[in-house]
Amino acid sequence: MKKLVLSALLVLQAVFVFAQQNPALKGKVVDAKSQKPLQNVVATIQSNNQSALTDFEGNFVFQALPSGAQVLVIKSNGYNQQSLMLEPFTGETIDLGTIVLEEDITSEQQLSLVTITENDLGDDNSGSESTSGLLQATRDAYQQAAAFNWGQSRFRIRGLDNEYGVTMINGIVMNKLYDGRPQWSNWGGLNDATRNQEFTMGSAPSDYTFGSALGTQEINTRASFYRPGSRISMSGTNTNYSWRTMGTYASGMDKDGWAFVVSASRRWAQEGYFEGTDYAANSLFASVEKKINDKHSLNLTAMYAQNSRGKSSPNTEEVNNLMGIKYNSYWGWQDGKKRNSRDKDVEEPLVMLSHYWKLSEKTSLNTNVAFQTGTIGNSRLDYQLGNNPDPTYYKNLPSYFSNLVGGLTDTENEFYSNAFKSRSQIDWNAMYIANQNSAFPGRSVYVLYEDRTDDNLLNVNSIINSSLSDNIVLNAGVNVRKLRSHNHQNLLDLMGGQYFLDIDPFYSGNAGQSDLNNPNRQIGENQTYGYNYLLHALTFDGFTQFKFTYDKVDFYLAQNFSRTEYQREGLYKNGIYADNSYGKGNSITFENFGFKGGLTYKINGRNYFDFNGLYQTKAPSLRNTFSNARLNNVITPDIQSERVTSADASYILKTPKVKARLTGFYTKIQDATEISFFYGEGIGSDDGGDEDTFVSEIVSGIDKQNMGVELGLEYNITSTIKATAAASYGQYIFSDNARLKTNDDALAAAGNNSLTDFGTVYIKNYHQPGMPQTAASFGLEYRDPNFWWIGANVNYLANSYVDFANILRTDNFSIDSATGDNYTGATPETVRAILKQEKFDSFTLVNLTGGKSWRISKANRNTVGFFASVNNVFDIQYKTGGFEQSRKATFPDLQADQLNGTPSFGSKYFYGYGRTFFVNFYINF
Repeated sequence: MKKLVLSALLVLQAVFVFAQQNPALKGKVVDAKSQKPLQNVVATIQSNNQSALTDFEGNFVFQALPSGAQVLVIKSNGYNQQSLMLEPFTGETIDLGTIVLEEDITSEQQLSLVTITENDLGDDNSGSESTSGLLQATRDAYQQAAAFNWGQSRFRIRGLDNEYGVTMINGIVMNKLYDGRPQWSNWGGLNDATRNQEFTMGSAPSDYTFGSALGTQEINTRASFYRPGSRISMSGTNTNYSWRTMGTYASGMDKDGWAFVVSASRRWAQEGYFEGTDYAANSLFASVEKKINDKHSLNLTAMYAQNSRGKSSPNTEEVNNLMGIKYNSYWGWQDGKKRNSRDKDVEEPLVMLSHYWKLSEKTSLNTNVAFQTGTIGNSRLDYQLGNNPDPTYYKNLPSYFSNLVGGLTDTENEFYSNAFKSRSQIDWNAMYIANQNSAFPGRSVYVLYEDRTDDNLLNVNSIINSSLSDNIVLNAGVNVRKLRSHNHQNLLDLMGGQYFLDIDPFYSGNAGQSDLNNPNRQIGENQTYGYNYLLHALTFDGFTQFKFTYDKVDFYLAQNFSRTEYQREGLYKNGIYADNSYGKGNSITFENFGFKGGLTYKINGRNYFDFNGLYQTKAPSLRNTFSNARLNNVITPDIQSERVTSADASYILKTPKVKARLTGFYTKIQDATEISFFYGEGIGSDDGGDEDTFVSEIVSGIDKQNMGVELGLEYNITSTIKATAAASYGQYIFSDNARLKTNDDALAAAGNNSLTDFGTVYIKNYHQPGMPQTAASFGLEYRDPNFWWIGANVNYLANSYVDFANILRTDNFSIDSATGDNYTGATPETVRAILKQEKFDSFTLVNLTGGKSWRISKANRNTVGFFASVNNVFDIQYKTGGFEQSRKATFPDLQADQLNGTPSFGSKYFYGYGRTFFVNFYINF
């Protein structure tokens, strides 16, 4: 009897084990051309984010599936993504058989986009780069148009700066604590290595972070997720660089549980599209994974992307008319070569260790530790007791002489115009000669320095993903960042001199000393001077998110909490702020929270309704928390967390022939703060005189409102011809007035309060600047069964506005502080007319794209191919942005400057590229 019972138990155990091993879902993935199995293809159940990889034979297996209808996503780099509907039944295995993936021949278009978004037109890290989150092309027609067609005009999705999006690598947040924006150059040139991406629009749910109003971008560098093989490519273009070469190898997971990926590239140009813009970049990438067992894997990722590029200058209309839109005042000839005085150098290597832990079939935990160090430098000229070396300095322009004497004759205007053209570039030789003939032997009059930041950032996060039931999935995570940022002025080149004196020649006595602890210091090359301080930051961010999936409705709820602490530590005792510049200042802490939720209602298998809503508070960036960080420890007056409210609603249609999305969106940003620096007349210590004064401008209580609609439409006319249409119409305005204060160092040097309160800034209903608020695109694409394709699109962009000067929108502009009365002629009508925000002309761009790939042999997957694009075929000139100068800060001064039609301090403009091309040849083997 005992033997019989024991035998029965053994049989039951065998049945139980067999049942446990009987998979719920399986399939095989092959290449459409060669019919060869594809290894390391990622198969994902959308409802709970459960993933499986294909093996050497292209097979994948899921041991368990949630109940109810499911969507299985099959994706691999370089292939079109497949989405399959599943209806599992308990106890039955779903065998999908052979799944065919076709090569995504349009993926090469991603590479051409990088030539646009890496051209950071301004000194900050914003601009068109807000579309860089779309480098991994999705199948949404609107998103493709925003990235590939409108990005060249600095289009911003929903009018939002990229600080309102979150960019991650393996769940590690890459947005800089200094300004809240990602530094794209940190992985520039590593396109092959960073193609494995997930993107969410707006406040839609992400499995990795709470996110914000713009969306999230997650880059995955896990070595086992890369398709095995090698790739070599060579590219040519006439944008910000001329040539690029790249090589990548991925091993796939071997039988011992090892996988590795290596990639390298170089990009260079002696001169880019704009004059004097040299370019040199080298990028290296490595990722190694060790699968310890079925539950644990370790992955080590290392990135090094060194980038150096010459900047191009924004110019006034007067300068552009004289020199053309490609003119760049930042360079000059030296020893027969063009030398740019304003280079941006980025070199911030990153190393990251990731642990993947499969706690159970339903729960996984991913923990990452990253360390990033390195430097960012922005060079420029400095001078003491010499003339301004800028060739576009206002006293060098014809408008200066015209305004000085009340107008010029045609002959005089031609004379001064020719005089400017004859010295329209930086005179490097003259500066070297001035240093050799210095009144103080050995002391340089002119030097080249860089505003330099040396960061050390430790970043740790942990993300859990768990299927709590067949219908409920939990995502949760914590992220901790600790930053030590060294900011200083670094002398690069004495230009023939022996030393430079560390003083401010505009002040006398102690006020002129950069560091009272080391007065009158003689400095040499690669030494710090001027300003020198540390910024410390410690942040914590945690979120939880619950996703519910049912037959007719999917919905989610998420919440987050964050704590941010900032502190400045001065390394110099500045002579103007002797009591509040050296050592550690007061720290400031912000505690913030957020809630969001949304639902998708499935009308049927083809029609969907989607809604997302968000409310969060957001800590200000380090940049805006200290009003004059270079010189003192003062925390910005009235600084507070921003409030962000966002909502969008979409109708989505998915049929075999038509895919469409129509979305209405609304975003409100309140209590933002912005800090800028400029020379102005009629403010602060200038007190209405003709001399200018340098101030930091603090604008607080900024409220923005962004609302509009988006449309994306894709129609397969035939099996080979596809039409796409996309449109965006927005109204992006400042929804209320703000407040303005200035910090004037000259007032502090005289023993007075450095802060001046200018009261209300009248900016309500002004348009947010620097981006088209209307965009439309129509395209046709032909794909031949023999793997070649060609496409064309027409793009209309309009309603872009100049960035206005805030100080001109205060009472100080129209009211004489000495009398309390309006300046003569400063009526409401004349003030309104002179301060009307400039609207740029609309424009239409036509782009062409095409490509072809060949299979080298039927026996393997080796392919060669090329991609080519021509943007702005008709060479249209258009402004992508610009800003008013704040120099003439009162009505009479501004009116006098504009009297003759060519103001000395008119708005400065950025221009987009004219006709450009991009060609890429590649081989996969």
